[in-house]
Amino acid sequence: MIKIEELARRLGDSVPPALREARHDLEENFRAVLRANLSKLDLVSRDDFDVQSKVLERTRAQLETLERRIAELEAQIAASASANRRD
Repeated sequence: MIKIEELARRLGDSVPPALREARHDLEENFRAVLRANLSKLDLVSRDDFDVQSKVLERTRAQLETLERRIAELEAQIAASASANRRD
């Protein structure tokens, strides 16, 4: 994952030699433009993404547990119904 600072530096490195004197200013401008445009996108921070991934992981585990429990209960009901029919 490339960070804004790294991308701005790479863009600054790609500046033609005649403009090397203005490299620092260009990097700052690149950085500002990148931040401004990225902030307009519907993005989440890495921390928020990680938190939501953990929540999803826990929810998925709980769902699997509930699905197993329902299958067990359905099997018990089916076995009970079958036993009652025989009686």
